[in-house]
Amino acid sequence: MEICAFVEPQQGASYTELRDFAVSAERLGFHGFFRSDHYLKMGEATDGAPGPTDAWTSLAAIAVETSTVRLGTLVSSVTYRTPGILAVQVANVDDISGGRVELGLGTGWFEAEHRAYGIPFPEKRFGMLEEQLEIVGGLWSISGDETFDFSGEHYQLEGAPARQRPVQDSVPIIVGGGGPTRTPRIAARYASEFNSFSGPTGAGDRFDVVRAACETEGRDPESLRYSAVAQVWCGRSAEERATRAEKVGGNLENPDNAVGSPQQIVDILAAYAERGAARVYLQFFDLRDLEHLELVGTKVLPHVA
Repeated sequence: MEICAFVEPQQGASYTELRDFAVSAERLGFHGFFRSDHYLKMGEATDGAPGPTDAWTSLAAIAVETSTVRLGTLVSSVTYRTPGILAVQVANVDDISGGRVELGLGTGWFEAEHRAYGIPFPEKRFGMLEEQLEIVGGLWSISGDETFDFSGEHYQLEGAPARQRPVQDSVPIIVGGGGPTRTPRIAARYASEFNSFSGPTGAGDRFDVVRAACETEGRDPESLRYSAVAQVWCGRSAEERATRAEKVGGNLENPDNAVGSPQQIVDILAAYAERGAARVYLQFFDLRDLEHLELVGTKVLPHVA
């Protein structure tokens, strides 16, 4: 099983703290370092200081500071960037990293941050997602002097060159969500990976729905990687776990979270594997708590990764 570190820096983290966390994750053997793509903090547990960092700008810088860890977003919103610009940005970071980038792409949902920063928040975002996936894939598939044209409901491209191409032959595309029909179909058509934000049982149920969608689309369900996100609250004692959660308003009672001693976290990850997850993103909320990352990296990873 692949274990990745996942963080949400919009809750309040500087680039330096983000970089240090990523470098430590690489040193400890995490397979990937992924970040959210948000501009506004959520909830009241933190003040969001020192302010937002742009996902692809920060990942470009982290790509220079690392050498092996996979880098990507969970997930970028189609509302933030036009697909042509997104394709160039991601290809740039893939080039800088030597071919370590993965693109998580979704419809977006946090309307408040759109209002805060003047970002349009249209209703028909699923159509935008499908068109963006087609365009990004199309731009990355052409070579030489070829150009790419696209005429859709939301986007039109005319004679777009793709001089900036990813280093990888195929950048992994991550699609996730809980929708009953459209999300599974989009994942089956376009994605390399389907991701679920839920515990082992819920994730396994979602995987089954997506596998059925793959069969409907004529795709081998096993050609898709299945993954899940779990908030992790690890500690040698209940007091240590409670102290960690209290600092950032974490919920130790949510059954979908990975809460417990290192061995208990290992057992939870095994349950994900039994339900078909090939990758789990452990979500860390306090980027200043490098001891938490160290504990998981030294006491959990060797038993599962």
